[in-house]
Amino acid sequence: MSARELTAHEAAALLHFYADAGVDVLVEDAPVDLTVRSETRAAASQSPQPRPAEPRQKTPAAASAAPQAPRPPVGTTTIPDDKAVSDAQFAAESARSLGELKTVLEGFSGCNLKHNARSTITLEAMPDTGILAVCGFPTGDDDRNGAPLAGRAGGLFERMLAAIGLTREAVAVTTALPWRTPGDRSPTHSEMDICRPFLERQIALAEPRILLVLGNFACRMMIDSNKTVFDLRGKWHTREINGHAVEVLVTFSPTELLAAPANKKPAWQDLLSFKARLG
Repeated sequence: MSARELTAHEAAALLHFYADAGVDVLVEDAPVDLTVRSETRAAASQSPQPRPAEPRQKTPAAASAAPQAPRPPVGTTTIPDDKAVSDAQFAAESARSLGELKTVLEGFSGCNLKHNARSTITLEAMPDTGILAVCGFPTGDDDRNGAPLAGRAGGLFERMLAAIGLTREAVAVTTALPWRTPGDRSPTHSEMDICRPFLERQIALAEPRILLVLGNFACRMMIDSNKTVFDLRGKWHTREINGHAVEVLVTFSPTELLAAPANKKPAWQDLLSFKARLG
């Protein structure tokens, strides 16, 4: 694909992905001897510099033809300005159903994460059980499948549910962010602020009876940004969204349990607490 075929947002997202992947040099069309460039710069820095000529006063015609100052480069992450957040809030509030919210998200262009992701992941329906699980940002498996908790993490999640007598169909699942981050990097604060209205609108429209928050990122985004999953797990919290109060239990995400199996024991204790509250 030629760079000319990319929009500014797509080019910015692609460059950010390259930077996260460790790329620090771009290949040019013709070979360049960088040592010659270095020697030329060194020689130029040692040679006496000519005194700059006094600037001439510009005529009105010359002033109008003068080149404009270059614009700042497009950022590689979402711009943390109030307008982007307010646009997200307005777009989220405009949805009157989960189906409308998915349509709104697919048409929203205020977050650069969308330009790099394959899929927009959002909640589409709630089961009769009223159980909603919220995990962190989508992984590569989620992005490819267009659904949360796919791949190995999804298999572990189904076994966790089966251990307390639940099926995957009985639990609705969504992600705190609707789009995967480039290279699975941690989301920025601005990306979280822009995506938060969509998450809160999903919960408000779904009106779950009980919430299971999975993982460090999701609990910090939903419960307390200054604490971790280790601080918040094993305790029941009350989260009020749009006038709807819901009970919340925090535990480790399947992805975290795959990376650190030693946490399966406290996660099992959390699941037993969740089962008891359901009963």
